[in-house]
Amino acid sequence: MIGRLLAGAFAHLITGFTRLLTGAQARWIGCAPLPARRVYYGNHASHADFVLIWSALPNGLRRRTRPVAGADYWLKGPVRRYLIEKVLNGVLIDRERTDRTIDPIEVMAKAVEAGDSLIIFPEGTRNTTEELLLPFKSGIYHLATRCPGIELVPVWMENQGRVLPKGETIPVPLLCSINFGAPITLGPGEEKRAFVERCRDALLELAHSVGPHAA
Repeated sequence: MIGRLLAGAFAHLITGFTRLLTGAQARWIGCAPLPARRVYYGNHASHADFVLIWSALPNGLRRRTRPVAGADYWLKGPVRRYLIEKVLNGVLIDRERTDRTIDPIEVMAKAVEAGDSLIIFPEGTRNTTEELLLPFKSGIYHLATRCPGIELVPVWMENQGRVLPKGETIPVPLLCSINFGAPITLGPGEEKRAFVERCRDALLELAHSVGPHAA
């Protein structure tokens, strides 16, 4: 009981600190914040990305939304482990194919089947290039196939890569925006490549509609 209360207090502090640091407000452009099982997928530029999306969700949704994170990073040290397992309630996956014993898609699917929503980053790694998005990995297709009818919601974030740049451990105060687009579902018979590209295109369209690159 005390452990749950302590974890809840930490979650509240993280949410408040993140909102104060970034001034980020959620903008639900293509959908409403409904209590449906969803996979929120966003652009990836820093380790703070899933915290930004997670903190932007209303309380009720946040309690049922779990960030998908690499076990190799988050299980290094007791502090990271406590945050991801007890406070953020993350879904940990093994990103190294050679040592993998459990399919990451199966791990994520079981969380969805238990009633949770997820936060994922289909680029697979942080984008440090000048391109808006890296190519998407095929995991988003396999997850949609494994969880028929699941809504995949694109989330475009601006400036988040400068809040916690790669190699840094101390975040920098900077105004960010978090924008939720229209949900996507896998169409009947839709092929992997077409679906992956459709998901990526939807996130790029959202980026162009809300960011400084908009015409």
